Amino acid sequence: QVQLVESGGGLVQAGGSLTLSCSISGSSFRINAIAWYRQAPGQQRELVATVSSGGDTNYLDLVKGRFTISRDNVKNTAALQMNSLKPEDSGVYYCNVRGREYYSGTSLDYWGQGTQVTVSS
Repeated sequence: QVQLVESGGGLVQAGGSLTLSCSISGSSFRINAIAWYRQAPGQQRELVATVSSGGDTNYLDLVKGRFTISRDNVKNTAALQMNSLKPEDSGVYYCNVRGREYYSGTSLDYWGQGTQVTVSS
């Protein structure tokens, strides 16, 4: 069993910054990719950023140059640094991890409970 806990969300004015954190715990699981998603009320969940096991990153075009995803493979944590926030960045942000169980080789996909980000005008 793998557990993900997000933290760091809150209320911020437009132009401000927030850093989201994802703590990953569990056994017998090899993490491949880590991603951050977000979902605004009444809208589809969208992929914001990903980081591979090798450190390669990809970003939603709307956040390029403003957001930075990172991971610490020793501490099993991930972060999303968000700068120059806009009201349209508001939503619930979710941490997602994909990997493989060491012994069985089974591919697994886990989600955190989400953390609310609200950007005011």
